[in-house]
Amino acid sequence: MKLYNTASKSIEEFQPQEDKFVKLYACGPTVYDYTHLGHLRKYVLDDILVRTLRHAGYEVKHVQNITDVGHLTSDDDVGEDKLEKGAKKYGTDAEALARRFEDYFFYSMDLLGVLRPSLSCRATDHIQAQLEMVLTLEKKGLTYVIEGDGVYFDTSKIEDYGKLINQDLKLAKQVLMAQREGERVDKVAGRKNPTDFALWKFERPGENRQMVWSSPWHERSFPGWHIECSAMALEHLGEQIDIHTGGIDHVNIHHTNEIAQTEAVTGKKPFSRYWVHHNHLFVEGQKMSKSLNNFYTIDDVIDRGFSPRALRLLFLMSHYRSEQNFTWDSLAAAQKAYLKLARFVLDLRNSKRNNELELSDFPGAMQLHYDFFDAIENDLKTNEALTVLWELMQSDLDSDVLYRLIMEFDQVLGLGLAGLTEEALLEAVRKSLAKKIIDQDFAQKMGLQENLLQLADLPDTIQELIKKRQLARRDQKFAEADRLRAELKNKGYEILDLEDGQQAIRKIK
Repeated sequence: MKLYNTASKSIEEFQPQEDKFVKLYACGPTVYDYTHLGHLRKYVLDDILVRTLRHAGYEVKHVQNITDVGHLTSDDDVGEDKLEKGAKKYGTDAEALARRFEDYFFYSMDLLGVLRPSLSCRATDHIQAQLEMVLTLEKKGLTYVIEGDGVYFDTSKIEDYGKLINQDLKLAKQVLMAQREGERVDKVAGRKNPTDFALWKFERPGENRQMVWSSPWHERSFPGWHIECSAMALEHLGEQIDIHTGGIDHVNIHHTNEIAQTEAVTGKKPFSRYWVHHNHLFVEGQKMSKSLNNFYTIDDVIDRGFSPRALRLLFLMSHYRSEQNFTWDSLAAAQKAYLKLARFVLDLRNSKRNNELELSDFPGAMQLHYDFFDAIENDLKTNEALTVLWELMQSDLDSDVLYRLIMEFDQVLGLGLAGLTEEALLEAVRKSLAKKIIDQDFAQKMGLQENLLQLADLPDTIQELIKKRQLARRDQKFAEADRLRAELKNKGYEILDLEDGQQAIRKIK
């Protein structure tokens, strides 16, 4: 198996420290607001990595943090704590806010078929471990205190600081200096070097923070953002790990600082042997922003009639190291592809006859198997692996062989194909039809044709009720429209309201 390693800027053969055992740490969510599409893509692609490793025969200990303190609104160690700010926004306390959005994060992950990590750990449950790391760094002479601000890491004392950015440390330092001096407005008074970062922060006068802990430097203080990942990785995975994942925006600051502080504490290099970074997701060509009205969650996807697994499929259509542009049209195309795949799988299942077939007896099947896993195990090329899946759907191989191949492919893809039911597919088709994602011809091809009726084919009494309901909806008499819908349902007809004001009718008994 091969992975692109940000540290070496090259694709490398994957070799864990221990044979067939992988220690993987993933940067988790900061739980101050709803999980959005950009987050979803990152964790779906993390999931592909974990699934691929396990399919390849590795045991994976997957540790993922929950940031519920210390992540400031600026990466420059200034600004308000995102959890404290979010608590004010939603009119609650920081802990309740964190639990609310932690739950929403896992709700979103479950809908997308993302496997739960081996261990999910909260920053607030590891305060002592973080404090001990800072004390160790202090004893080694690597810190200094800025009065009224916090304890800072002195990056000038680390010879290879910035090596994740570029192994040419001179170039790495130029990148860091340009970013931290050129792009930022907020500055920390008293910081010795532009690249120095906070390990432990102090409450400011009048700040009245909800989340504070006593420390040797200040009675009311809290950990910096970077120290939490190091502390939790050390506690749960040991001094050196195999893989660390995160977003590409974490390379220059968060992960660079993680490496510096962790290796300074342990004296062992490298902290992580492989660094895997996911690229950005854009929405309609722009960064996601609530001010641009393009900040979408999994519930927004569902409310528009899409299946969460179709969104997962869309994410897999682009390589994790490539930027991806989300549009509702692209999701509609993915929805159609997912429905076709689901229909294909159910038809194969219905025609299954022989469970004793050996794939090795079918050269065409073995080639598809090789091509799929050659793509997925070569730096997680999900886009190329999906091409093999589409080829499989055009194959004339035995249906039992095709079904077995798809089931094995889906162990990695995670599209939930093994658990598909006819009822679930038809419900997804109905929702897609109601939201005009598909038309009636497509719905019929997916198996809904026996249920769709034309108004002229219905009994006069039913036609009259439908017309009355249309008038009630037009006049915004929604209670009356709901009553008529219920009456129609009692008579054996269900109305699907389409987005253009039209209706589809199906007989339910």
